[in-house]
Amino acid sequence: MEFTTPRQRWLARTSLVAGAAAVAVLAVFGGLRTVGLLTVGLTGTAVTFMAVRWALGRPGPSRPLAVLLASAAPVWVLVVYNRAHLGWVVAVAWALWLLAIATGRDALARTDAPLPLAERPAPPARHAVLIMNPRSGDGKVERFRLREKAQSLGARVVLLEGPGETDVAGLARKAVEEGADLLGVAGGDGTQALVADVAASFGIPFLVIPAGTRNHFALDLGLDLADPSAALDALHDGVELRVDLGRAGARPFVNNVSFGAYAEVVRSPAYRDGKTRTTLELLPDLLIGHPGAVLLAQAGRTVFTAPQALLVSNNRYGTSDIAGLGRRARLDGAELGAVGVDVNSAAQAAGLLRGRRAAGLTWTTARRVVVDADRPSLRVGVDGEALTLPAPVRCEIRPRALRVRVPRQRPGKRAARPRSAWRRLLRLSRPALRRESRTPSP
Repeated sequence: MEFTTPRQRWLARTSLVAGAAAVAVLAVFGGLRTVGLLTVGLTGTAVTFMAVRWALGRPGPSRPLAVLLASAAPVWVLVVYNRAHLGWVVAVAWALWLLAIATGRDALARTDAPLPLAERPAPPARHAVLIMNPRSGDGKVERFRLREKAQSLGARVVLLEGPGETDVAGLARKAVEEGADLLGVAGGDGTQALVADVAASFGIPFLVIPAGTRNHFALDLGLDLADPSAALDALHDGVELRVDLGRAGARPFVNNVSFGAYAEVVRSPAYRDGKTRTTLELLPDLLIGHPGAVLLAQAGRTVFTAPQALLVSNNRYGTSDIAGLGRRARLDGAELGAVGVDVNSAAQAAGLLRGRRAAGLTWTTARRVVVDADRPSLRVGVDGEALTLPAPVRCEIRPRALRVRVPRQRPGKRAARPRSAWRRLLRLSRPALRRESRTPSP
């Protein structure tokens, strides 16, 4: 079950009660007169409900017919009930339906949609320095002519060239010392995190250009993943967002840090080219046969004892996304998400990956997570980069430490309206969970 706020729970309960009351009003007052009136009321309600779902969910030539049915059915019920001097019953029932729909959509919107980040005006950068990795994302820098567009907007571009490793953070620090008032990266999330850490330490804005393979951080910022060059519009028409930044030991992260079987997936040669596919293929077997370090983690009041896999994230992912492959509801919640997995079979592991509710999953949130092991160092995955860090690894959140410059207009700025889902409303209406859902016994 997912975490909910008191407002979400009461919105969901109001929606369910109002929907049930709408049907009850028609059933009680119509049924008191005749079975025919009851049948008319319930049939009209059912036809309207199905027609509205049809009109919203199936665009195309059939939509006009659905709209016609959705309009005609309540009119038919109103006419029949008016003849029986029960027009007020229809009015009350439809008012209740409107209340149910409005409160239900509001409750669902608070769980489905990333919460909007507060935007601040941002003047154009005078000395922007952008670090670009030509090899990232199968050559997106060249394919989308990112270097040329950035230079035309007055930015200085530094290319990461050469077969060896480059001190990206060192390049960023040197750029600031030479007068840069904005740093940006066209590359993967690991490179983004290194430069973001430098920008945060100097208090200057950071520009994200989604030129990596998956671009999870850019996705949660609402950027256009299909056209990385659109992110450069922030240089002349941008706004500023304040988001949290994570740190695992001395290493910054914008998305997550993985331990145990999660970290072994990151080390797979196939992971960089297909993160989602590789994770779904390898993780179930690794969870069962994981030969690595025995982990012990503390996250707030929750203790993870010998989990097969552990994921610590910069703000939490949805409870159906235990692999950190989806979206986060927010980036400024000032908390780490922690998900531990302890399963007994490959089938159980596969069920967890696909979001099914099953035993073996522990999740919580905390400002700090400490991960220790039965050996002096740990294999970890930091924003998709395979690393080895000394144990224990202390993961911390730095609230609103990063000033991110994004375009004023971006496709992910507004989330899509949620579809009605009565089962989800029923789940949301239940009493709140404790912040720590389960502590496995040793």
